[in-house]
Amino acid sequence: MDRKNRRRGNLGLAVAALLVALPFLPLFLWSFAGEWRFPALLPTGWSLRGFQALAEPGSRVIEATINSLVVGGAATAASVAVGLPAGMALGRYEFRLKGLVVFFVLLPILVPPLASTMGVHLTFIRLGLADTAFGVFLVHLVPTVPYTTVILASVFAERGVELEEAARTLGATPWQAFLRVTLPGVAPGVAVAALFAFLVSWSQYILTVLIGGGNVITLPMLLFSAARGSDPVLTSVLALIFVLPAILALVAALRFLKAGDAKKKQEGLLGLGKVS
Repeated sequence: MDRKNRRRGNLGLAVAALLVALPFLPLFLWSFAGEWRFPALLPTGWSLRGFQALAEPGSRVIEATINSLVVGGAATAASVAVGLPAGMALGRYEFRLKGLVVFFVLLPILVPPLASTMGVHLTFIRLGLADTAFGVFLVHLVPTVPYTTVILASVFAERGVELEEAARTLGATPWQAFLRVTLPGVAPGVAVAALFAFLVSWSQYILTVLIGGGNVITLPMLLFSAARGSDPVLTSVLALIFVLPAILALVAALRFLKAGDAKKKQEGLLGLGKVS
């Protein structure tokens, strides 16, 4: 029965992966197309022109990729660092005006980003943060922190405090109980929150353009610029480069979640063995 369920699960994952991969097939073909005219189903010629053009120093692809990775990674780490205690407070405790606090946490993603960023831009100009990478990093926290906070709040809302209380009873300090009991228990939720934060930051265009002012170049900016042109080959190559880190982050998160599930199952079996 378990084998049948595994086969069905693997088949479902294969079908889902195929459906997700289908939209990328034209991008892949266009990336290597030397000539592709209607009504041909496949390119009539093949070329590496798109990759060679983006490998030139003037394309700024390497600079944009590094900027996107640095800003995305920093925004992810900061969002998790802020969202973890905030999510714990919202998920575990009841207090007055909690609904109002949740509303203000979600407000940055409820308001259109263009409207909210204009006010932030004026403030950043006065503080000297406009047209800087640090300013772009700070403005990326506007959408990422609410997502991580809401995700982690739901994780803590479903998790009891019995294990932490048992650790405190056995002599652990609050910090030791958090590091050795709480954090490992919510690690899968933290991985999901970090994944969402990275994807949101990685795909930001409007916030980066307004705050970066064209001085901070990221991959979404190059991709949008290429999309406005008339060369589908360059656009397709940039799209593949843009989506690759997001796919790698998704795969890493899924592997982490799978490893966590396997560890929980092993611990459960060991617990049953001790009981018997």
